[in-house]
Amino acid sequence: MASQGIRGPSYRLVQGNGKEIWDMRKEAMSRPMSLSHNISLKVQPHLESWANMYGRNFLQWIGTQHQLIITELELIKEVFNNKNTDYSKTKSKGFEKIFGDGLVITTGEKWAKLRKLAIHTFHAESLKGMFPAMISSVEMMLERWKNYEGKEIEVFEEFRFLTAEVISKTAFTSSYLEGKKIFDMLSRLTLILVMNFFKIRLPIISKFYKTKEEIETDMLEREISSCIMEIVKRREDKVKNGEEDSYGSDLLGALITAHHDADETKRISADDLITECKSFYFAGQETTNSLLAWTVMLLAIHTDWQEEARKEVVNAFGQHNPTPDGIARLKVISLIINESLRLYPPIVSFSRTVEKEGRLGNLFLPSKMDVFITNLAFHHDPKIWGEDVHEFKPERFSEGVPKATNNNSAAFFPFGLGPRTCVGMNFALIEAKIALSMILRRYTFTLSPTYVHSPFQLITLQPQHGVQVMIHPL
Repeated sequence: MASQGIRGPSYRLVQGNGKEIWDMRKEAMSRPMSLSHNISLKVQPHLESWANMYGRNFLQWIGTQHQLIITELELIKEVFNNKNTDYSKTKSKGFEKIFGDGLVITTGEKWAKLRKLAIHTFHAESLKGMFPAMISSVEMMLERWKNYEGKEIEVFEEFRFLTAEVISKTAFTSSYLEGKKIFDMLSRLTLILVMNFFKIRLPIISKFYKTKEEIETDMLEREISSCIMEIVKRREDKVKNGEEDSYGSDLLGALITAHHDADETKRISADDLITECKSFYFAGQETTNSLLAWTVMLLAIHTDWQEEARKEVVNAFGQHNPTPDGIARLKVISLIINESLRLYPPIVSFSRTVEKEGRLGNLFLPSKMDVFITNLAFHHDPKIWGEDVHEFKPERFSEGVPKATNNNSAAFFPFGLGPRTCVGMNFALIEAKIALSMILRRYTFTLSPTYVHSPFQLITLQPQHGVQVMIHPL
């Protein structure tokens, strides 16, 4: 890589650059920042620092794994749009306990089979059928909010409850209470995996000795799988006993049906079924939770846009609940959500692994190298968005993404790019629009004086100390 002009921080035995990265992240998390939307140095301090030192494309090491950071748009399009499976999803250390070898990670025919199942579950007509469940979940949340009228409320946690309820009802036809144990265990598992991601251990040691964190993650993985299989078994028993004539039309029903498919080419294993459930429990909650929290934070600061959005909602629905056609016509809220996704994307980076040596642009890449892409850097690049790049200006999207990005549409990819764009994107956007519409119709809100601005990356982009707002009934 050096012979091709690619430099980077020096490799350190066993650890690579893991300790340096973790130390920089810990230091950034130890102090709040001013109320600015210029968050790259706060969220990804090592990338910002090393890009300035070593150039737009540079090499870093996570343990013994070499990772090429690329920040050239043409190279990123080449990676994301590759149809020859030259770049597979990177299997990050430990995270197979959540994503396994399922839709998020796998490739080839298996990926095509699982994605087809997911697309069928989240197609347009299915999403319309999910409206009542989404609306009733928001109504339950707003009922709780009556206790906070005129007071401060922490919305990040509120939206965590809401999005967990919605994914439970829509994808698994169960209540939040039934799924609560799974969500709590997934949250704990995620935290341990992230906190230990940059701690590199020698394989020969980890083979014979497990840390208490590794023992706990193994236990959590087993318990999550057991809870999911209990829900699956109840479905199977109802069909077996003649109480139901199908396994259901939701995501879980589609997965169980595929598990029992007579055609071996369409059948999925029990492990695949569990993996997909874990992935959707996680992704269905985390991304929308992040999106809603940051959008409310932005609207609490920029009350002029909050009022514009409220007018649109009242004109569209009056005192009635949102409808599919009405949600599809919300232009102001769509602009606001796009700008929120630009400034605070739930997923701030993507990684791919080079399957076979070959060329990427003018670079020759060895096989098994990871290619790391940060959309946060593109979303905050003044060359693409202009000198007002760190300002909240939803109007920049009023003529569409191409005009907003100076004809670089591929620079805006909050849900990924190419064939592997997030399959739940429309689900997340509709849920967010329903929730925002119902909140705006009921409340005005401003940022609380106790709010501490400290965005950080767990897996999704989260407010380290929550988002506190003052709510007032209309």
